[in-house]
Amino acid sequence: QVQLVESGGGLVQAGGSLRLSCVASGRTFSTYTMGWFRQVPGKERDFVAAIRYNGGSTYYGDSVKGRFTISRDNAKNTVYLQMNSLKPEDTAVYYCAGASITYISTAQEAYRYWGQGTQVTVSS
Repeated sequence: QVQLVESGGGLVQAGGSLRLSCVASGRTFSTYTMGWFRQVPGKERDFVAAIRYNGGSTYYGDSVKGRFTISRDNAKNTVYLQMNSLKPEDTAVYYCAGASITYISTAQEAYRYWGQGTQVTVSS
């Protein structure tokens, strides 16, 4: 069983930056593709970014491409999401997710493990 705990959310002005962290329990973190998703109340959960188990490749949703960066430190069982040039439309609950796959997937159904979420609010 893998548990994921996110941190780093908060309130920031438009144009600002935040870095989210997600720490995973267990020894198998380095074998998992990790992803970040976000959800606004009343809407579906959207894909934000993902990174392969070895950090060898990454993929981003169109709305965050060029502004967000996903990275991981397998020695620390941690995945990060650096968010720059934040916009009010980035306001959402951000979820960390883990999938026991070796490729990148944007589908939330591929991810077996989920964190509890962290709120990001961007004011205009």
